[in-house]
Amino acid sequence: MTAMDAIEAMEHLGETRFRVEGMDCGGCAGKIEQALTRVPGVSEVSASVLSGVVRVVHGPTASVAEMLRRIGALGFTVVESPALAGGGCGCGGAHGGASSSACHDHDHDHDHDHDHDHDHATCKSGSPPHVHEHAHGHSHGGAFESSGPWWKSAQGRLILGAGGAVALAYLVGTLVPAVERPAFILAALVGLVPVARQAWAAARTGTVFSIEGLMTLSATGAIFIGAEAEAAAVVFLFLIGEALEGLAAGRARAGIRAMADLLPGQAYREGAQGDVVEVDAASLRRDDIIVVRPGDRLPADGVVLAGESSVNEAPVTGESVPRAKCVGEDVFAGTINGEGVLRVRVTADPSDNTIARIVRLVEEAQESKAPIDRFIDRFARAYTPGVVAFAAVVAVLPPLLGGEPWGDWIYKALAILLIGCPCALVISTPAAIASALSAGARRGLLMKGGAVLEALGRITTVAFDKTGTLTRGVPRVTDVGGEAEVLRDAAALSVGSSHPLARAILDHAAAQGVTPEAAAAVQALPGRGVMGDVGKQRLFLGAPQAVADRLDLEMREVLARLGREGKTVSVVADDQRVRGWVALRDEPRPDLEEGVNALRSLGVGMVVLTGDQSIAARALAQPLGLEVMAELLPEDKVRLVRERQARGERVLVVGDGINDAPALAAAHVGLAMGGGTDVALETADGASLHARVSDVAAMIRLSRRTLAIIRQNVAIALGLKAAFLVTTLLGVTGLWPAVIADSGATVLVTANALRLLRSQP
Repeated sequence: MTAMDAIEAMEHLGETRFRVEGMDCGGCAGKIEQALTRVPGVSEVSASVLSGVVRVVHGPTASVAEMLRRIGALGFTVVESPALAGGGCGCGGAHGGASSSACHDHDHDHDHDHDHDHDHATCKSGSPPHVHEHAHGHSHGGAFESSGPWWKSAQGRLILGAGGAVALAYLVGTLVPAVERPAFILAALVGLVPVARQAWAAARTGTVFSIEGLMTLSATGAIFIGAEAEAAAVVFLFLIGEALEGLAAGRARAGIRAMADLLPGQAYREGAQGDVVEVDAASLRRDDIIVVRPGDRLPADGVVLAGESSVNEAPVTGESVPRAKCVGEDVFAGTINGEGVLRVRVTADPSDNTIARIVRLVEEAQESKAPIDRFIDRFARAYTPGVVAFAAVVAVLPPLLGGEPWGDWIYKALAILLIGCPCALVISTPAAIASALSAGARRGLLMKGGAVLEALGRITTVAFDKTGTLTRGVPRVTDVGGEAEVLRDAAALSVGSSHPLARAILDHAAAQGVTPEAAAAVQALPGRGVMGDVGKQRLFLGAPQAVADRLDLEMREVLARLGREGKTVSVVADDQRVRGWVALRDEPRPDLEEGVNALRSLGVGMVVLTGDQSIAARALAQPLGLEVMAELLPEDKVRLVRERQARGERVLVVGDGINDAPALAAAHVGLAMGGGTDVALETADGASLHARVSDVAAMIRLSRRTLAIIRQNVAIALGLKAAFLVTTLLGVTGLWPAVIADSGATVLVTANALRLLRSQP
């Protein structure tokens, strides 16, 4: 294939996503991936256990019906999920039958040693995306999560049937001992036949060593060696264990998707005539006007047009104290309005509001495996055949070489097959990572996948940008000096200006109750300031250097002191003298000191890399004991980051996601601060939606706790297997304890991982 053919093939790749019920462990995901990879035209398959989503990248010739058939043959069901609406490549639209796709994923690999696994969807204008959403019924995944009582589900009926058959066989065998053996064989077959059918389907699609295959082999072998009663009990316990695994996975999914439930179903939209009509919240569109009553949840992201109220943002941010909102303030979907009525202009469609974007980002992040996750997957692929080989050795060698009874050692080998199931081991890492990603996202800490989460725990140095990162990014008036009317005059000269300093002066004047009249005959003086008539006088507002000849010694000393404090000063002057001054500064974020101290307590080094002036940078950083490198170009920041990496440091760069993009890309991890803007989310490996400096330490702390739980899970999974392996070889335990060891370990590691959902990073 030529390079041009390869490029053309990539452009024709589309993406289909399925929500799959019953995919409750790593083995399940592996079977689906193996089966779908063999469908002609499929180029990539990624199955996420914790989100229950299977993502398939394929060409136009691939048959979606064949994908559905293969998933069904494995015993899984494709179900609908509103959380996937509008998903796919992230550029809108649903499948429109186009034979050529305008959207395709590409892996964005930064030049460093951990995998970011970004999937940035890109679209060419003029063509619809090729995205499928398939719905067959309704569920949220997990064995007992379907609507209705658990015993009405297919798996519930199978468990009851198998349990009833075992009880009946025991009763019949007690009453009529002569038919005990066939009764237990029939009881075993009740549960074993569906399991064997799934094992055969998995084997045909490439997964020979599935848990169903090991179970079928073990139970069948037990029947042949005369342990039919135990075979029936083992099959029944296996079905219960599978259901418990599904329940545990379902609880994890419920925790992850709880964010989607924050959105109300209804909204009050204002019509063209000022009338207010109750509508479906999903029908809201950008620029609609809505009315939010006291106590209601906000149905969409927006900006306040009228009204004042306090808004409880705890459901989204975790903040316990409601925030005051007035005209011009941003509000977020899912938050709760307090005591006042708010009139809000919608700023994002339902598929792109804060909640939807967080849910989408978390689900996409779960598809990205961490290096440790990929290692365990590779280990499990070699581990399972190794267990089968070891079981064969146990079954054959002692009888052949030592004259031991064949039945005893075959029985032990069958138990080893069940003990060796890798489910607990495979699920140990993704369960922890998915729970951590969800716990972080619910508090505004977004991380793009397991690779990022894992890398955060190993960070040794944090490099901060200054403006918009350590500071608010908006100048504020800090000092006003001189004559009494200075603020009024400065505000009068600022009316109508869009300059950030002018806006800051006007905001400060309003806060002080000063209402200026606009100056007349205003003239802009580029690089110097502005001049205009205030009352009967011609006044100047701008840089002190422009009126240096009118500054007295005392005024010069004051301005020099303000400059050393990192403040920008504008003076008000007439033709003869300087009447006064207004000092402004981009103020530090409220939690700056707290965030720096938290990082210091974690043993992480810090440096400020900024393009701002040295005086302003030092005024901010030195009181906190931070190293400062100022007046840097973007390429300078990249060079400094690479120098630290060359010294063996693991560098996290925190910036605003726009002008810091090169440094964000060069770092081991790039974190955007900026309120979750599109640029921030696309540029960096993660984002602090609420732009808190303390979030950086929170992410690192969450990562370290996640890695600790992964280590605990691996120890639990392998430790239980090792313990039962020894007791089985010694003849202490048999088949049914082996099933408990497998299912119990899976439930334990999942429950341990779920503790992260309650984390307070």
